[in-house]
Amino acid sequence: MSRLSAAVPPWLAHALRAQRGPVPWSAVVRGALAAGPLLLVAVLSGRTSVGVVAALGAMLAGINDRPGSRRAAVRRLGVPALAGAGGLLVGSYAGQHVGAVTLTLLLTVLGLLAGAVSAVGPVASGAGTQLLVAAAIGAGMPLPEPGWQRALFFVGGAGWLLVLRLALPTPGATAGDYRFDGERDAVGGVYDAVAALLEAVGGPDAPGRRVALTAALDHAQDALGGPRLRAYASSAAERRLHAQYAAALPLAEAATALAWAGEAVPARAVEGPRRLAVAVRTSTHTGPLPAPARSAPALRALDDALLHAADTFDRGGDGSALHTRRRTATSLARTVLGSAGREYGLRVALCFGASVAVAQALHHARWYGSHAHWYWLPATAVFLVKPDLGPLASRVICRAAGTVLGAVLFAGFAALLPRPAGLVALVALCGALIPVATRHFAAQTAVVTVLVLSLVMVGGEPGASWSRIGETLLACAIVLLVGHLPALGQRGGGVRARLTHAAEAAHVYLAHVLDDGTTDDRAGRWTLRREAYRALAEARASIDLAAAELPALARHAEGTDEVAATLERLVDTTTACAVQLDDTGRLTPEHTERITALLDELAEGRERAGLAVKEGQALPVPLAG
Repeated sequence: MSRLSAAVPPWLAHALRAQRGPVPWSAVVRGALAAGPLLLVAVLSGRTSVGVVAALGAMLAGINDRPGSRRAAVRRLGVPALAGAGGLLVGSYAGQHVGAVTLTLLLTVLGLLAGAVSAVGPVASGAGTQLLVAAAIGAGMPLPEPGWQRALFFVGGAGWLLVLRLALPTPGATAGDYRFDGERDAVGGVYDAVAALLEAVGGPDAPGRRVALTAALDHAQDALGGPRLRAYASSAAERRLHAQYAAALPLAEAATALAWAGEAVPARAVEGPRRLAVAVRTSTHTGPLPAPARSAPALRALDDALLHAADTFDRGGDGSALHTRRRTATSLARTVLGSAGREYGLRVALCFGASVAVAQALHHARWYGSHAHWYWLPATAVFLVKPDLGPLASRVICRAAGTVLGAVLFAGFAALLPRPAGLVALVALCGALIPVATRHFAAQTAVVTVLVLSLVMVGGEPGASWSRIGETLLACAIVLLVGHLPALGQRGGGVRARLTHAAEAAHVYLAHVLDDGTTDDRAGRWTLRREAYRALAEARASIDLAAAELPALARHAEGTDEVAATLERLVDTTTACAVQLDDTGRLTPEHTERITALLDELAEGRERAGLAVKEGQALPVPLAG
């Protein structure tokens, strides 16, 4: 794949790239038990339309059913499902009581709101997507039930999948309380990532391993920090996992400082984190841990962190703190109303509104004959306009290819399978395939196309495979056109907003470390370090997506990758300074010179990239000694 990526343009290479990993069998089982059985019960009870709505809710929830903890799944699946129910309610009543023009305007405003809110984060983005898709379905799919019943059964379908997620044990997870297997795997992954970074210190793989460590810490924070009824972890098993996660933070800090120094560490230093990872996953004691040599500040910090972790694993500890800060309403509003929210909201509104207008025009012109299924066009546009699903050109290529493949496959299945039993079985099969298909947008589109067409046919509507292809291609054309319009806010606004946030987080972290009055506040320091690295990871992901756009769009993010690289070196150097100050109370000339050079380089890079610099971000550096 690396040779292919070098031989083709980035936008095409991204469309051909797929995620890898083991098959998520637990999610496959949940998918098979969700939409298909719900539809079967509805068909047997004579309420087929109810089953169609519930299966749609389960299908959309299945797209969000990703690896992680059960607690985190409540938010990841539940919030988008509630938003989808709201969209279905609004769309159902609007489709029944207002005309085409008013409906188009209403859905356009809904698109503006959903797009702006999507800038908050992945869960908000999923909620915005389901809000718009369900609104289009509610307005365009002819169903006998009133809007409130549609919304209720939609939530019921998603809720059934969430119940399966919370109740079913993970295959192969036999250690400890099975309810926390996702948390155990996430925390164990942090210790494995620390060991991998230590193993790569002094080599070319160290920067990539440090990025992997950041991803593991982010995943563990999300897994442990889901919604809860009480303020703190209420069970001993959960408190123990929280404490084990907290014990990994000084290890990660020491490993980052060692990677910054660039001197290879002894093999015995890697063995300790490996044993800790096994102890987390098996809920056992660590036993004796090999201690590294204490010949340098970072090695002494690593040894101290290992001793602290061993004590935590053996005796337990305070498991209340996850070293995160809850986002305030002011910060959320700033994100929604900022450049990223405005730009994305305008583009979603224009794409969604234009697709609704075109679909309404074709529908009233009898383009669809006697079948009212115009919702496919705006629903397709919603998925196409989402930047978190990949670059624009990649999304369009994958969506078109996946729809064609799905329509062809469904036409073959529909000709061979008995009705409705064969179609119900096909829905169950597609539900099981969704967790695997989410690794590539084209594969996900093909599976979802087959599933939706099966639901439509079970609901009594004749096959519409070939018209779906035309509608998808039309949606692709609309989104491509809108995506290249020059006047919708600042181009690259999402990238610049995330990079500016990362720069602010890096400077706050640096100020905290360099302030002699706060160097003893390690918990606060670890919180700021986690925020800085998480913000950098989000900015880097956004920059990588922007770089894979067509040249007309990619040029708006030019120079941001250099700024991100400088910020990463600055945060790594800040971490090394923190370890040095803990050990000796003073910085060496190397630390001081490196920070000064990086701050100068960062200021120049932000100026070249057109990023604003706030007052107070040019920090004084204390003299060595």
